[in-house]
Amino acid sequence: MLRVHFTTEDLTRVRLRAEPHPLWEVLLSLHLLQTRHGAAVFGPWRRGARGALWPSGDMLTTLAPPKGYSPDFLTPDVDSSDLDEGLEALLGTSSRTLRTDMSRLAEQTRLPGWAARLASGDAEMMRKLADRIRHYHAKVLLPHTQVVKSHIAAEWSRRAEATMAHGLEYVLSTLHPSIRWTAPVLEVGYPVEQDLHLRGRGLVLVPSFFCWQTPMTLVDTALQPVLVYPVDPVIGWASPGRSGASPTQETLVALLGRTRATVLQTIADRPGLNTTELARASGTTPSGASQHAAVLRDAGLVITQRRNGSAVHSLSGRGAVLLDRPALRHGRGEPDGSVDQAE
Repeated sequence: MLRVHFTTEDLTRVRLRAEPHPLWEVLLSLHLLQTRHGAAVFGPWRRGARGALWPSGDMLTTLAPPKGYSPDFLTPDVDSSDLDEGLEALLGTSSRTLRTDMSRLAEQTRLPGWAARLASGDAEMMRKLADRIRHYHAKVLLPHTQVVKSHIAAEWSRRAEATMAHGLEYVLSTLHPSIRWTAPVLEVGYPVEQDLHLRGRGLVLVPSFFCWQTPMTLVDTALQPVLVYPVDPVIGWASPGRSGASPTQETLVALLGRTRATVLQTIADRPGLNTTELARASGTTPSGASQHAAVLRDAGLVITQRRNGSAVHSLSGRGAVLLDRPALRHGRGEPDGSVDQAE
């Protein structure tokens, strides 16, 4: 269990990143790459990424094992989503921090000879690490930049709207199913026991595309406090033809089936249709439209709300990410909530 202890001042100093943190995505994607976790969501990406990992893999997989500790210095505190700025901050890591972090890593695994040079702050070895990260990012993550950015932007929009509608404490308590807010402590399901006292420093919330199941934080509590938590990629995000562009109709049909893809596209093109109107516009029956809308709603791709006695449908934030469209703003409750029921 991770327990994050807030003061009143800390609640006024919570920030939510609107863009991906480049080095957290590098680290957490490396974790995923070495496992079979999330096969339905990350399997297609993993198959392509593993072939592109070498020659960067030897050093990076040593520093980022799929279980246990990964050195804190790999994810420095940077506001930018630019990889070069993140690498510049990494290269500026002090020798003392490098020694401490690499010593922690050595406690759980036997390290190769080059690790001692890295721990000493050897400039050549640090540049080699930066080059390996840059190569990995270019081959494995850069092709999916727009998809990742779209998911993070949609997450920021949902959380910002939920903050206005329900308040910050509600948002904190709904970041992840394992999280519970019991003022003034945020309890997070975590593989180890850890307490993080914010002491007026605030908390940076980092939504991450490649974070899987468990939120993450740093081991060194003296660093700027962060909580990295997973967003929810849609199945098929790494399918051929996706690479950040809008999905083709063929891709949607393969993913959803022809009729359901048509229903989703119709809801995106004409938000606010009731179920009868949706059936007419998509060329299906009212019962069929109701069933397809229910499946899309359960998948988080559409929102169904009651309006003047009818169920009306619109695209959710997650659906907008899938179709690469702007999500509508909803004035009631959470952006991805639903008010059931089909007619």
